[in-house]
Amino acid sequence: MVKPPAVVLLSGGLDSTTTLAMANDQGFLSYALSFSYGQRHSVELEAAKRVADSLGVERHVIADFDLRTFGGSALTADIDVPKHDDAAEVSADIPSTYVPARNTIFLSFALAYAETVGAKDVFLGVNALDYSGYPDCRPEYIEAFEKMANLATRAGVEGSLLKIHTPLISMTKAQIVEQGLALGVDYSITSSCYDPDQAGRPCGHCDSCLLRLRGFAEAGLADPLLYQGAPA
Repeated sequence: MVKPPAVVLLSGGLDSTTTLAMANDQGFLSYALSFSYGQRHSVELEAAKRVADSLGVERHVIADFDLRTFGGSALTADIDVPKHDDAAEVSADIPSTYVPARNTIFLSFALAYAETVGAKDVFLGVNALDYSGYPDCRPEYIEAFEKMANLATRAGVEGSLLKIHTPLISMTKAQIVEQGLALGVDYSITSSCYDPDQAGRPCGHCDSCLLRLRGFAEAGLADPLLYQGAPA
């Protein structure tokens, strides 16, 4: 049986890695798409390469552009990444790590990639429970983009409608960890930190690290990553 192609957005973090494993498990032939967009570090891209090799993809593309042209985010400008001591301190307000229009840009690239490989499916690891409050991670945003995508493409106009899959959107981080482990994901090769050190070790205090750590703790597991300040 020929596997249907699907584009999977892959950052190299916990969520996107789990999403890739789920797409594979559902019988799709995965085309991974990562981005070098002027972010603070390249650690996540190295992780994405490891994940793509580990889980197996038909092709892994890294699209290169520079959102530092606009700035406006702690990930693309000289703005400190917010740090906390506990996940309970993560604010419900949209944090400075929000990159303006990032998922709209990413999904537009995914849409173009999908048309070129004949894919009707795009997988995106957004989450609307244990997340940092980004507006472009909400279900209503995904629904609106999907509608737009099917108005904006030859495939959509000709009746080959695109589906954006968000399998993690209503899952807790603990549930995501458990799902990934059940599918054989090796989380030691992933990277979620907004502000890792030069050795690639996560800080343990940014929103992404704290939510990840809480997810492992709530699943009754230890995060396999070595965090800054932890004994080697």
